[in-house]
Amino acid sequence: MTVRIPHALVGALCLGFAMANIARPAAAPALGATALLGSLGLFASEPRSRLVLLFATVIAVGWGWGSVRLGQLDHSVLAGQIGTAEQAVVEVEEPPRAGSFDQRMRAVVLRWGMLRPHEPVLLQLPLGRAPPEGARVELIGELRAPPGPSNGFDEAKWLRRQGIHAVLRAQTWRVVGRRGGVSGVGDRVGRWLAADIASGVKGERRDVIEAIVLGRSSEVDQGLLADFRATGLYHCLAVDGLKVAAVGGGAVGAILLLGLGIYFAQGAALLTVAAYALAVGLHPSVVRAALAAGLGSLAWLAGRERDRWQALLVGAAVLLGWNPYALFDAGFQLSFAAVASIFVVTPRVVRALEGYPVSHGLAQLIGVSTACGLATAPVTWFQFHQISLVTVPANVAAVPIVVEVLGLALLTAVVAPIAPSVAAAMAQLNGWGAWLVAVCARAFARLPGAQITSPRAAAVLGLGAVGIAAYAWQRGERARAEAGLPPDGDGLAEDRGGAPAAARADR
Repeated sequence: MTVRIPHALVGALCLGFAMANIARPAAAPALGATALLGSLGLFASEPRSRLVLLFATVIAVGWGWGSVRLGQLDHSVLAGQIGTAEQAVVEVEEPPRAGSFDQRMRAVVLRWGMLRPHEPVLLQLPLGRAPPEGARVELIGELRAPPGPSNGFDEAKWLRRQGIHAVLRAQTWRVVGRRGGVSGVGDRVGRWLAADIASGVKGERRDVIEAIVLGRSSEVDQGLLADFRATGLYHCLAVDGLKVAAVGGGAVGAILLLGLGIYFAQGAALLTVAAYALAVGLHPSVVRAALAAGLGSLAWLAGRERDRWQALLVGAAVLLGWNPYALFDAGFQLSFAAVASIFVVTPRVVRALEGYPVSHGLAQLIGVSTACGLATAPVTWFQFHQISLVTVPANVAAVPIVVEVLGLALLTAVVAPIAPSVAAAMAQLNGWGAWLVAVCARAFARLPGAQITSPRAAAVLGLGAVGIAAYAWQRGERARAEAGLPPDGDGLAEDRGGAPAAARADR
């Protein structure tokens, strides 16, 4: 594998951000060390020495910035107000998640008595009616400390890594306005999609469609959610690179059909992807995919070659630079592990299936499913103590249906304001697709041995996977050597125009 300097520099920046989770240097010494390293780099005589000092300077910059950001996230005005009750104004940042006794959502406290903290909290309200995302709410609430460790989960630590240090409980509330600006645009797009993607469809089918398009799985039946997790299909209910690419690609296709030209189409794709990302929420997988799509469009407009590895690293740098705690987030780990594995593993699986009676599209789907299953298995084990053994067949069966459901739902939302009756018919048809996705999850989850929850079985599976991967790698390198081809590093050769479609879509 040939490491490019731009890749290494962004990787060094990510390393610096991550190091802030281990130790936080004081600001003044960090700045002094960075300045010293930079000065030494300017006067170094050998190119290799200058390069090493450049990387060290970038790491130091990332380390210092990450320490500053962690200090800001750990600082809390409301933590000192825990146990008090006041009249407050809060801004709701996400849809509610209903529990057994209450409903919860992330919110920002704009006013707490005489204070103006502008600090995030976990808002808890009684079950029933809930304020919509983006609403500005007035209430009388009480601040409480987040719960500590229980049943292997430390909610206080999990919230602290998001900059939340207090839980705000209230019984009554009233909407006094809505947030504006860029976030307000995302709220309006989200309300439009939520209202029109499944016009007239009710029950489980509507819940599955909303989860597929908007990533809102809180309304999906808990038993069905467990089946999605057990089969490795839970990503279908989250917004990922495939869906962001589909939205951007749909915008490009629509503009080209109108005959407005490719430059206008690429600009429209940038705006559409940005609006969609704001509407579904800036989760790690969404930010990564939106940045990759944006960088791909900008590269095309600038006449530059698209670099998917650089886009992946830039996404990691943006997320870690904003919140270095994201390194511990399951969504961050799953998203980046899966995409990196797609880049590396998928081309090899596709080549291994050559000569078999398998179409190229099916081979790519099998390759992507295999890559994601291999990369995410360690994460799902350490985060959730389970590994799905039916990931590949379940994804091969369900993902094409999910793509169709997504595309038809977005088309339904576009048609609804113009022809409501046609949109209702389209939504009813799409409901059958959502039903099929749910059937796939339930059917594969009920297969014997669909998932592993035993540590001993997980260890045996891990050792077996490593052994098979080593054997397959050695066999592939031997075959390439016999064919007179250079060693296959990491699939970078496919990045210059021969990448699998699924990998290119994630750019």
